Amino acid sequence: MKALILFSSRDGQTQKIASYIAKELNGTLPCDVFNISEVKTLDWTQYDRVLIGASIRYGHYHPAVAEFVTQHLHELKQRASGFFSVNLTARKPEKRSPETNAYTAKFLQQSPWQPDCCAVFAGALRYPRYRWFDRIMIQLIMRMTGGETDSSKEVEYTDWDQVARFAREFAQLSGKLR
Repeated sequence: MKALILFSSRDGQTQKIASYIAKELNGTLPCDVFNISEVKTLDWTQYDRVLIGASIRYGHYHPAVAEFVTQHLHELKQRASGFFSVNLTARKPEKRSPETNAYTAKFLQQSPWQPDCCAVFAGALRYPRYRWFDRIMIQLIMRMTGGETDSSKEVEYTDWDQVARFAREFAQLSGKLR
């Protein structure tokens, strides 16, 4: 069996993390990695586990994440599953757990799907790549939260050791399919 890794990424960091997890699992668990917004049909019989990663922009996950969960809830519940959130709030160590990260906690409280494992990763700040409006808004948010405001900088906050540990945790989940 294989793992299905789905991601929702706005600026590419969540996709980068999903690909990194797939590489970490490569020796022990074959994986397929897809953008959740582009998945039209899936052969669920190929997968015994599912991992969904989603980024936050302006306090919200992309609507495609909740739509996918709602549409495929039965399949998700039948398999070992995991969820990871990527956001800049998690650049602060005390905001890097599902319990202490407001976005992840809210998602898990509201979702009918309860994954078997969950993680929160710090994202990346890519000012030069943002459109003008996004750059200004993100600068404002970062100023209010004590973060980087130099619009010429790109800063990757992701803790890759944390990502690798989560990949191992996901790989060790017991399968649910019989």
